[in-house]
Amino acid sequence: MKLNQSVAELRLSKPIGSMTQYDKVRVGNGAEKQYLHYADIVPIASLNDIVFGCWDVYPQNAYQAAVYAEVLKREDIDPVREELEQIVPMAAAFDKNYAKRLDGDNVKKCSTRWDMVEQLREDIRQFKAARQCDRVVVLWAASTEIYVPINEQVHYSLSALESAMKADDREHIAPSMCYAYAALTEGCPFVMGAPNTTVDIPAMWELAEKTKMPIAGKDFKTGQTLVKSGFAPIIGTRCLGLEGWFSTNILGNRDGLVLDVPENFRTKEVSKLSTLETILKADVQPDLYSDYYHKVRINYYPPRNDNKESWDNIDIRGWMNYPMQIKINFLCRDSILAAPVCLDLCLLIDLAARAGRFGTQRFLSFFLKSPMHDYTKGEEAVNHLYQQHTMLKNAIREMGGYEADEEID
Repeated sequence: MKLNQSVAELRLSKPIGSMTQYDKVRVGNGAEKQYLHYADIVPIASLNDIVFGCWDVYPQNAYQAAVYAEVLKREDIDPVREELEQIVPMAAAFDKNYAKRLDGDNVKKCSTRWDMVEQLREDIRQFKAARQCDRVVVLWAASTEIYVPINEQVHYSLSALESAMKADDREHIAPSMCYAYAALTEGCPFVMGAPNTTVDIPAMWELAEKTKMPIAGKDFKTGQTLVKSGFAPIIGTRCLGLEGWFSTNILGNRDGLVLDVPENFRTKEVSKLSTLETILKADVQPDLYSDYYHKVRINYYPPRNDNKESWDNIDIRGWMNYPMQIKINFLCRDSILAAPVCLDLCLLIDLAARAGRFGTQRFLSFFLKSPMHDYTKGEEAVNHLYQQHTMLKNAIREMGGYEADEEID
């Protein structure tokens, strides 16, 4: 999709916050050292070569949805109205039991979870043919589903997962799992942008290995957890003690509406609570981090709409065990922070697929609240923001034919 833009519109379209468009990676050493954009190292897809499609429980086209969301000013949406109106959502594979606050009627009629998979696969095939796409990436940017605990009998093998889908096991097979299964079997990389269990199960890892497709997840890291994963290393590096970390948010968009249901919030809570334990490690520094209290809350507050606000109160200990406090107040915009993350994840997982990478892409942890890892083998997630950035840069170096290194830029 190519857009006709004026100078003023080009100013607004600067992709601020996008790593693939702005970040630079150091390659070479000494006299050979240089800093290059990702696209100068690896063949990142051009933005002009991307076309968009979607599923949604609400039938409004992308222009109508953008106007309704009120994330952007009308004057910033109207110049691309024609292009946005062409993006009309396909009927969603949806189960209201997994997101009770959503009441759209643009929904598929599926007899079983397996039927849901087959209909989604057909959608992908038709979209790819109609748009004449060489490749497709499927990214979940939909709502947080209710919490689905991992069940070893269903989620630990591909054959068991498929049997559960065919048996219409709606308790253990969430709709998002059907999207992921459909994507991978159609040869499409899959990204889970919500905290849903979905691809963070051995059965999906097995499918990704079988189809030689990359997967990534879970939960876009955009606001409070981005700050937390960047600030917690300061406490750990300085060897300060932690007594407690209280995090709360107010949010008024549809995401906040869905998360106002306790069963859906539980999924998000598990994701957001996982950040500190791998940064401030109790087994490494028991005196400092063995007994801190960590609490996370999200409050639905319609007047703020998409303008999320987060507060963090951090109780720390210093020399001679004297208490201190840190307060962080982040007045942010949920979708403005999420948009470049979506773009980067799509471009980078597409790059990974073309580079022959498959399975869990840990180098994409930088963009995710609860990075996937093989918990069945005792593997630990990497939540430390600066370690994640190093992983990302080294993956770019390696895919570009350069050597990975640990030198701090």
